[in-house]
Amino acid sequence: MNKPFVTVMGSYVTDLAFRTDKLPAWGETYMGSGFRMGPGGKGSNQAVAAARAGAQVSFISKLGRDLFGDMARKTYRDEGIDTTHLLATDSPTGAASIVVHADKGENSIVVFPGACFELTPEEVAQARDLIAHSGVFVTQLELALPTVAFGLELAHSLGVPTILNPAPGSGLPGSLFLHCDYITPNETEAEIITGMRVASLSHAESVAGALLARGARNAVITLGAQGAFVKNANHCEHVPALSAGNVVDTTGAGDAFNGGFAVALAEGRDIVEAVRFGCAVAAISVTRPGTAPSMPRRSEVDALLDRNR
Repeated sequence: MNKPFVTVMGSYVTDLAFRTDKLPAWGETYMGSGFRMGPGGKGSNQAVAAARAGAQVSFISKLGRDLFGDMARKTYRDEGIDTTHLLATDSPTGAASIVVHADKGENSIVVFPGACFELTPEEVAQARDLIAHSGVFVTQLELALPTVAFGLELAHSLGVPTILNPAPGSGLPGSLFLHCDYITPNETEAEIITGMRVASLSHAESVAGALLARGARNAVITLGAQGAFVKNANHCEHVPALSAGNVVDTTGAGDAFNGGFAVALAEGRDIVEAVRFGCAVAAISVTRPGTAPSMPRRSEVDALLDRNR
């Protein structure tokens, strides 16, 4: 079977991750228990997740001509990701400071997007032919909003299914939803977008309905350890999470889900099957430290799904 083709337009930043048992207060210095540096950024993580899950992947972004940018380029070479539309600038490549709770695996993140935020609609337009031949187009909100909007509108106009992962959470113009075939916020992002709290499955259903009312065709609310809630014109369903072992680090779990979800859709699976596939990718990723390095291979995902049939 030919590999499905997924195009991801998004951010790259280098992750600087610190493990600690508490967050320091302003003005306080606190000794951590570990440190790790590696490739990150929501778009980049999703591209790696999709490639490892079995897709042919192209990544549209912009990097600095610096050491962090070189780290990204090596990552894409190693993962077999096409970088025809990965541009360069003299501005610095971005970085993320990630604080991971040593016991719970939970995280808090500060991101400076750097070079990728300079990607323009005009530069994305140069990838028109690439996007037109994609099975799915994926983007997030770590790029300038006009660039995100243009990418979604272009892909949608070409008949390519679009996924917007609205992360980090932000208010969005109403016109953006009209070009979203799938929108995949977590609970926090969904509340920021709609003003509606997600504290239960019934709340998730209501929020998903609000996203559909704004123009999105399919809403998937990711719920962490609770899995995800799916709603469209034909489905209204909770998809439970899968367990692949002890949780070590939840950083990048949403990116793992979105990368896997995109691959499954590009393979022609229905939305519930695709969400379940995305949940499997995320379940394995959280058993390992890191973001891009934690993304599982296709054989691991298939094995987890087989064990849970």
